[in-house]
Amino acid sequence: MSFELKVKTFIEEEQLLQQGDHLLVAVSGGVDSMALLHYFIQTQEQWNIQVEAVHVDHMLRGEASAEDRAFVQKYCDANGIYLHATEISIPAIMAQENGNTQLICRRERYQYFKEILQKTNANKLVTAHHADDQLESVLMALTKNATMNSMQGIRPQRLFEGKTLIRPFLTVTKSEIREYLLRKGLNYREDASNSKDTYVRNRFRHHVVPLLEAENPRVTEQVTHFTKQLQEDDTFLMTLAQDVFSQIIIRNNENTYSMEIEAFQLVPLALQRRLILILLNYLYKDSNTIQSYALLTSILKLCDTTAGYAEIHLPEDFLAVRRYGKLTIQKNEPLECLASPEKQVILTANGWTTLTNGERLRVVNLHDLSSELLTDTAQLFYFNASKLHLPLYVRARKDGDRMLLKGMDQPKRLSRLFIDEKIPLNERNSWPLLISQSDEVVAVIGVRMGIFFSTTPQPNDDTVLIVD
Repeated sequence: MSFELKVKTFIEEEQLLQQGDHLLVAVSGGVDSMALLHYFIQTQEQWNIQVEAVHVDHMLRGEASAEDRAFVQKYCDANGIYLHATEISIPAIMAQENGNTQLICRRERYQYFKEILQKTNANKLVTAHHADDQLESVLMALTKNATMNSMQGIRPQRLFEGKTLIRPFLTVTKSEIREYLLRKGLNYREDASNSKDTYVRNRFRHHVVPLLEAENPRVTEQVTHFTKQLQEDDTFLMTLAQDVFSQIIIRNNENTYSMEIEAFQLVPLALQRRLILILLNYLYKDSNTIQSYALLTSILKLCDTTAGYAEIHLPEDFLAVRRYGKLTIQKNEPLECLASPEKQVILTANGWTTLTNGERLRVVNLHDLSSELLTDTAQLFYFNASKLHLPLYVRARKDGDRMLLKGMDQPKRLSRLFIDEKIPLNERNSWPLLISQSDEVVAVIGVRMGIFFSTTPQPNDDTVLIVD
């Protein structure tokens, strides 16, 4: 099969192009991107597409970098292609951030791509990732962070800033690309840094891949088939996981999610992992954070049991908490409306009261309790309204607070209760407490209920507190 037919078949199978697409082709001047740009120039009429190009000079190689840009510009002018180009001083950014050069280059380069996509009518960004890149990515993931996502390698297409990023060359190898370009009699620029072992990818390319190719010359093709199968399987499993996610995980607000651990445990492990991955995608934008094996494993471990209190601190000040058989992931922030021990939230029988930690409270007469008021996660606590008069209040704790618990002769100090229940120190002063009209603590919301409440209705109980 010819190079052109191989690429065309891949584009059609993966549905990478549609009639009328406006492409923005990323071109560095190297062999891969020059072949990519030339391919789409040659097939514009065939695909009925419009083509523009984009180039970034990272200013890392002095005059050579500037010559790369001039080379790409000359080619585009000769072929009637508009080139969007810019210079980004990566050395200056490196001096400020002292970070990973490749990561900074990629971040700044894609930021420029985003700006050009927004300026133009282009609906697809096109990059020249190929089958050798796929092999290297899988090997790097295997040795560094072998998660279900990373082992799938590079996908043919993905969303990018509301548009689509496509990779039409994933089915062809580097040698096939070079042969295609030479057959067309075209030149390209060689980046001297590609020959160095400074970067991890280069070390795999120069030392590991040749060993594998010596064992099996078709190893790149084998890995391409392998990643395609993984991607297809994962797409199916993610569809199932999305359906389960909507059933068992509740989004309380932008930064707070919760679920009943027992319901989560009933889900097959393969879907459990993907449920957490979906959740991480809601919480984070950074792909390294989302695909962190350690993060995934720690949240799974937190859900091993429904017993007791436990917490783990997540990146960007998120906190995962297991309490009363419920997992809550939320921003680790003080509850601003409860920062004061003064009574601030009034709880009557007139509707739901939502706290800033995501909990909802409602008091109803027992005979008015109906299924419409209840969710799968709702907890019911029964009491006698003649002993615990409405309205009730919600406030934060203050010095000397105590609460009388069932089976105890004397009220228990809340400071001791917080320690016993392993409530984080930084949350204790803002934890929501349910208060009677006489300013007596009758419940620590989500932790312990006082002597007035029972989980099953007693003979004289006439009122229900719903905690959801």
